[in-house]
Amino acid sequence: MAQWNASNQWGAQPGHTYSPVYQPGPTPQYGQPGYPFPPTSVPPPAEYGGGYGADHKSPFEGDRFKPKKRVNDIFFLIFFILQFAGFVVLSAFAISQWVKSGGLGGGVGGGNTGSAVTLNYHTVYLLLFVTAAALLFSTVYLLLTRAFTRMIMHITLILSIALNIGICIYYWITRYWSGAIIFTIIALISVLAYFGYRSRIPLASLLLQIVMDVAKHHKSVYVVAFLALLLQGALSVWYTFTLIAIYSRWTPGNPSCETDSSCSSGRVAGLVFYATFSFLWTSQVIGNVALATMAGGPFGSWYYFGPREQGQMPKHPTWSAFIRASTLSLGSIAFGSLIVTILELLRILLSIARNSANAEGHPIEACLALCAECFIGCIEALVRYFNRYAYIEIALYGKPYLKAAKDTWDLLVDRGIDALVNDSLVGMTLTWGAYCVGLLCSLFAYIYLRSTHPAYNVDGQYTAPVILFAFLIGLQCSLTLSSAIEAGVSTIFVGLGEDPQVLALRAPELFGLIASTYPQVVQGVQRV
Repeated sequence: MAQWNASNQWGAQPGHTYSPVYQPGPTPQYGQPGYPFPPTSVPPPAEYGGGYGADHKSPFEGDRFKPKKRVNDIFFLIFFILQFAGFVVLSAFAISQWVKSGGLGGGVGGGNTGSAVTLNYHTVYLLLFVTAAALLFSTVYLLLTRAFTRMIMHITLILSIALNIGICIYYWITRYWSGAIIFTIIALISVLAYFGYRSRIPLASLLLQIVMDVAKHHKSVYVVAFLALLLQGALSVWYTFTLIAIYSRWTPGNPSCETDSSCSSGRVAGLVFYATFSFLWTSQVIGNVALATMAGGPFGSWYYFGPREQGQMPKHPTWSAFIRASTLSLGSIAFGSLIVTILELLRILLSIARNSANAEGHPIEACLALCAECFIGCIEALVRYFNRYAYIEIALYGKPYLKAAKDTWDLLVDRGIDALVNDSLVGMTLTWGAYCVGLLCSLFAYIYLRSTHPAYNVDGQYTAPVILFAFLIGLQCSLTLSSAIEAGVSTIFVGLGEDPQVLALRAPELFGLIASTYPQVVQGVQRV
């Protein structure tokens, strides 16, 4: 990475307008000397900057950074606490019974060891390996994003295409027909998406450069991201042990069921569903609390107060934002997270139904389930995308979820930023990265199963759920970590809608590119 001026690391000279120098590597053409702005635009500081002082809003306008001391959406806060308490009780009972019975055998490596009835220690070790792999892959992805901000869009998109094609070929070779057909379609869509979005890469590249530059000087961004990732990893391990213990304790035919009439496949399915629901919801809340902490802390403070060196930023912004997000606004974050969790559960159930229909030789039912799964997946992606901006409103103003969602929608539509948001590749790139991590984890689990031949999976009946659990763990870990970057990009978008003049001072190159491409976004900025 480029070296920074120790006396003034942001490139601002005393008495001059703040204008950061972004040098994370070779810059796009519009960032090079002689190309300070796109050919069709006028440098924004000269055109807009003079009006900034007269038209600039106070950083504390509308209770920004100073929300009212009240707990919002308390019903969902209580519901979240109760469901998590229920998961703790279920997990403690199931794991204690499992440990008391000595488990079901199995272990690391090959051989038909352990019980053939259901999942055993072999699966525990497998999913633990998956969790470790997810943490490793997610960390490597963050380091790549930090080191190659300009190239990250091309890297992730190309790797995603190559990975989809590779998995597709592997599934065809191993005759895993349903997976082969699905990944063939996904591979074709990913190729077409790359060519369709390639023209939008310049804006997204500059956004990533700016966000990573800000993060360099606010180490709390990475502290929050890694703490969230570690919590996510610990939750994944906990969920893994709980899942295996449930299968072991209540699956008919196990030794623990010889004198217990409560064992049944229906009970196992219900408890696994509840444990998965709790895991997904808690995972969502962890990631979204981290997002709100970074949006209301380092990124929001940078946008509205300027760099810390200017002396206007409040002390300990990250800690203050975390306290707000984890107490007063936790109910609102749980509300929004619950909506995504329900949609994600529906998609998982449809995926299981599709796999079951495919295994039983019902192609029409499998095709219908696949269509429904894609439909729910699209809705989930849209809700997840919109929620990110609502959480930023919650982080900055302490609003309840519904009011934050309404204000976010009005802000984006009125300012015309909906078109800008739709054209941003940053979120899609990070999602593709999480998708790659999930795929790598699921592929690792599949190869491990085929290589070790555990007794419970002789006929392959547990291949699909184990692969699904592995993908879920990898996806959730990576999404939690990528929230550090998404928080910065999304905060810039929200700030642009509320006070676009500030961006002309904070990042003139980005403002110039946005002004030339989306003039409706900055149409409210006063000219001199």
